[in-house]
Amino acid sequence: MNNKFLETLEKRRTIYDLGNESTVSDNKLQEIIKHSVKHTPTAFNSQSDRVILLLNKKHDKLWDITEDALRKVVPEDNFQPTEEKIQSFRDGYGTLLFYQDMSVVKSLQKDYELYKDNFPIWSNQSNGMLQHVVWTALAEEGLGASLQHYNELIEEDLKEEFSIPEEWKLTAQMPFGKPNEEPEEKDFIDLDKRVKVYK
Repeated sequence: MNNKFLETLEKRRTIYDLGNESTVSDNKLQEIIKHSVKHTPTAFNSQSDRVILLLNKKHDKLWDITEDALRKVVPEDNFQPTEEKIQSFRDGYGTLLFYQDMSVVKSLQKDYELYKDNFPIWSNQSNGMLQHVVWTALAEEGLGASLQHYNELIEEDLKEEFSIPEEWKLTAQMPFGKPNEEPEEKDFIDLDKRVKVYK
């Protein structure tokens, strides 16, 4: 298909085997993230999405916290696969933390009573779009990534460690780095079962 945007979407794949290198500078990483945050749509232009970029020792600290939290809930005799998985994230170059600023959501709920039940949903949808935009932008630069959700296990510890505002709600973690593997072939079901056209 002769469409640069759609071709770029195909590059975004889940990569677990990451190296501690980046294909772009830290400044370029920040530019990518800021541009993505600025231009990803939000309901009522609420701009409720927040992102934290962790590099170097801060990146390692995140996965130390996550591993410690998991040791409290995963039996020790079954922990090795979990430990290896966390190490694969730690081996990456950095991690992005995605948040929603719930003070923005609550303010909208107060100002627009009719839609109050929808604002948390719309904020979550926007955050998902942002994750996809950033992930795709990283893939375009030759970086691999995956999306993780250890939210409830680590959220309070991260707030304390990184002085994160209480109103921010953690939605996902995205470890990234130079990929050490090619993604496996992906199976797709018949698109006619997923897309319907009515004229």
